[in-house]
Amino acid sequence: MDPIETLEYELFGNSLLAWGTAAAVFVAAWLLLGIARRVTQSRLQTFSEAHEAMAWKIAAHTISQTRGWFLFLIALVIAAQFVVLPASVNSVLEKGATIGLLVQLGLWATAAFAVGMRLRHERRVAVDPSAVAAMDVLGFVLRVAIWTFVVLLALDNLGVEITALVAGLGIGGIAVALAVQNILGDLFASLSILLDKPFVGGDFLDVNGYLGSVEKIGIKTTRLRSISGEQLILSNNDLLNSRIRNYGRMFERRVVFTVGVTYQTPPDKLRRIPGILMGALEGHEKVRVDRAHFQKFGDSALIFEVVYYVTSADYSLYMDIQQEANLTIYEQFAEEQIEFAYPTQTLYVAQAEPSREPRSEIDSR
Repeated sequence: MDPIETLEYELFGNSLLAWGTAAAVFVAAWLLLGIARRVTQSRLQTFSEAHEAMAWKIAAHTISQTRGWFLFLIALVIAAQFVVLPASVNSVLEKGATIGLLVQLGLWATAAFAVGMRLRHERRVAVDPSAVAAMDVLGFVLRVAIWTFVVLLALDNLGVEITALVAGLGIGGIAVALAVQNILGDLFASLSILLDKPFVGGDFLDVNGYLGSVEKIGIKTTRLRSISGEQLILSNNDLLNSRIRNYGRMFERRVVFTVGVTYQTPPDKLRRIPGILMGALEGHEKVRVDRAHFQKFGDSALIFEVVYYVTSADYSLYMDIQQEANLTIYEQFAEEQIEFAYPTQTLYVAQAEPSREPRSEIDSR
């Protein structure tokens, strides 16, 4: 038989030449796609190691999650262009390629998100270990959302009416949300704390009068260790609805204190007092003195007000500085013979004069 006639022999509606061309294209495309994946992954890995950038690491890991079956499917779609296939086969191949693309996109998205979360874990563990649990919850929620979206699109591509399904999921979701609204409120509050970062582990907080350092930020509650030693457990939702004073974010401390002296202090000594007060604070490396003034006339004292800044959030350092200033002020006042005032009351007693009215006749008897 003539070779040309052999190549023109039809099988399933296509010549052997067409089938051979399609097979060659399939093999070549599959190999080239595999090589392209390997080269791209290697280049991205090299870039990520050289630049230490999170984006390169995410891209390298994402490309590594490209599945062999996806490359096979792409090569099959390319090869199918060189033969004539029945409409039913074309439809199956088209739907299969679409679903395969959706699944691969889901794998890429979850892989990128997973490596991004892992890198954030590594950075956050050293800074805020308590936030890792909340980040795990966020990762789980986003993975569920990604694959739910992929499944719905795949069902829609297969011809399944997803409108009723989406409506049913929405109604069911509302029912579940109403049943566990308190838990969901704390969960989303935990995610809000994670993303907004109003405080992190180790910060010292004042929450409506409750004082303590943050030990752990959980899914439902946040735990504080109070000054007196007990553990305070606060709901995340209640915590975000409260007024929080975060002393962990304080870079310097403003201190205001007053000193009272007696009203009998001479005016010339009153003029020297502001200098004495400022001098007691100047010279400290961590202190920035703002002012010292004769503020007002008190009920039983002349009041002087002092304002200064401690350029550190360390409470022990602040108390050491205040103690040293108090001792210095006490010593200086003793040398200047300036008396500190304390609450006193002066009682004036007036003796009533005897009555000079004339006595009556009855009284004189």
